[in-house]
Amino acid sequence: LFIFTAVFAPWLTTYDYDSPDIDSVLQAPSWKHIFGTDEFGRDIFTRIVHGSRISLEVALVAVAFSLVIGTVLGAIAGYYGGVVDYIITSITDIAWSFPTTLLAIAFIAALGRGVQNVIIAIALASWSGYCRVVRGQFLSLKQREFIEAARVLGMSDFRIIFGHILPNALTPVVVMATLELPKAIVIEASLSFLGLGAQPPIPSWGVILNNGKGLLDMAPWVSFFPGLMIMVVVLGFNLFGDALRDVLDPNS
Repeated sequence: LFIFTAVFAPWLTTYDYDSPDIDSVLQAPSWKHIFGTDEFGRDIFTRIVHGSRISLEVALVAVAFSLVIGTVLGAIAGYYGGVVDYIITSITDIAWSFPTTLLAIAFIAALGRGVQNVIIAIALASWSGYCRVVRGQFLSLKQREFIEAARVLGMSDFRIIFGHILPNALTPVVVMATLELPKAIVIEASLSFLGLGAQPPIPSWGVILNNGKGLLDMAPWVSFFPGLMIMVVVLGFNLFGDALRDVLDPNS
């Protein structure tokens, strides 16, 4: 439902997400504005629907980037071992020791504000988990007989890594990626709420929450509905990830 809403956002509402309406300022939820309006008379439902596109875009791209970075580094560390493994593992452990949100804030401070920089920051703050998982899979799988047979046949390391070991190591990575999506959504909303992510008039859920923080006493719906959507979407992705893990990796 979240993905459907994000894809078809322009067709789900007749209002513009950034067009003010002085005649509809701070209206409570009604049939005309089912989630109410904000201090500029903008329809909250419209802004939330369009904001879902920002959340989905950031989450998917950031998770994809972090997955690629972590998978490649984990594969190299697990396959070659030795000094290469020690260096990569040391860097991974350092990155893993910091809270993801705190690390993302540090990268944003260096990169600057904006949606693209949020994607980069989340990716750079999230790759270490994939690296640890993939490295563990490679350490186990590279000792299998079919890998030894591939070496005897003279296959290149590249072909063994990406053609034989990696396909057999992807199940926990896919499950982890599914569970990382809601985390990316929360981090993006948090950064935007703090003014470090998406900037107005972009209707990020974090931006909407920030706009409503001073209106909790007179117009609580401005903050309530985007907060509710974040909670529901995060819960939905977590439940989906747990179900996917039970199907793909029942021994976990």
